[in-house]
Amino acid sequence: MAIRGQINFPGDKSISHRALMLAALCKGKSRISNLSTGEDIRSTRRCLDACGIAIHDKADGVTVHGGSFSDPPSPLNCGNSGTTARMLLGLLAGKGINATVVGDNSLTSRPMERVMTPLEKMGLKTERNNETLPVKIKKSQLSGIEYHLPVPSAQVKSAVILAGLGVQSETSVRESIPTRNHTELMLQALNADISIHGDTITVSGGKPLSRFAMKIPGDPSTAAFFAAAAAVVPKSRIMLRGISLNPTRTGFFSTLQQMGGNIEYFERSKMSGETVGDFEIRSTALRSVQLNRHEIPRLIDEIPALAVVATQANGVTEIRGASELRFKECDRIEAICCNLKNMGVQIEEFEDGFAIEGPCHLKGTAIKTFGDHRIAMAFSIAGLIAEGETKLDDRDCTAVSFPGFFAALEGIRE
Repeated sequence: MAIRGQINFPGDKSISHRALMLAALCKGKSRISNLSTGEDIRSTRRCLDACGIAIHDKADGVTVHGGSFSDPPSPLNCGNSGTTARMLLGLLAGKGINATVVGDNSLTSRPMERVMTPLEKMGLKTERNNETLPVKIKKSQLSGIEYHLPVPSAQVKSAVILAGLGVQSETSVRESIPTRNHTELMLQALNADISIHGDTITVSGGKPLSRFAMKIPGDPSTAAFFAAAAAVVPKSRIMLRGISLNPTRTGFFSTLQQMGGNIEYFERSKMSGETVGDFEIRSTALRSVQLNRHEIPRLIDEIPALAVVATQANGVTEIRGASELRFKECDRIEAICCNLKNMGVQIEEFEDGFAIEGPCHLKGTAIKTFGDHRIAMAFSIAGLIAEGETKLDDRDCTAVSFPGFFAALEGIRE
């Protein structure tokens, strides 16, 4: 069995969230094509719709009628989407909306204090019992602040920026470690009042945003799982087309190259400030790598895929500074270590990561996905090189980011 062929991916999930929210801020009708098909994006659409933003499906994408928000008649259910919840809080705070934000059981257990702290410093009035959802926000007079992110988080950064767009004075966000910058790039493309100097982003409101048309590039986080498959399955070769090559998102691919991975890049272009391109991955011998906290933000979502690749690399791969993984859809460090141990891998668990000694001969086993789409996809890839059957306890959770995952994977298996 080998992995062969080419894949075009649905739109990037992170950019899709932001495109919908920024289109909601723009006066008039914006058009978005190749929107992510994941359930998380549906959560963002439902929440915006409940706030008076009309979003319609068209043959070539969706149209968003933005510019006019209203208080939602019932709590806004963000489902499993932390991006929806955190960024929506900033967006609605800036628009002076009264709303209660809730989520499913998984999202309700994830930290929201990190986003509430800066928003409350801006003057947002809230009602909440602890550091998690539900959170009730009230129409408030916000003021600009200068905020230094204590933990690298593109979601928190974006929430503060979105809130800052509703304030006449300046709001500045400083990050010590760069995180994905899609919000900034899109706002620059929309000629918003935004400036970037070194590690500091500054915005101010008052300048209206114009409607736009945008095609969302393919999701590099989803593409990483297919690249991992091509890297570890012998005699494999696949082409991934139209993928976002934003430097803040390509950490997995540059790490794979450090490990000896055979990646060749082809045509590149620009879409709304984002670099997009095609690349080919071929299987080859791999070596271990060591990653620290400065490198983690560029591949935080792809670490489950990287763990599978590490099982086939010569030497000890060590990933540290990734404690944020414990606060994703599940505790991903625990999920990775538990399942790889059951597959026969020599893995040592740390509070902020793990170390894997390879190469390992994987054995098929029952996989506990913990309802996490990234864990399900990663161990589907591991199953391709395992001896015996690998069975996931929840295949459907992949719909959070890529409902067509298994069909796409089957389509490139020879």
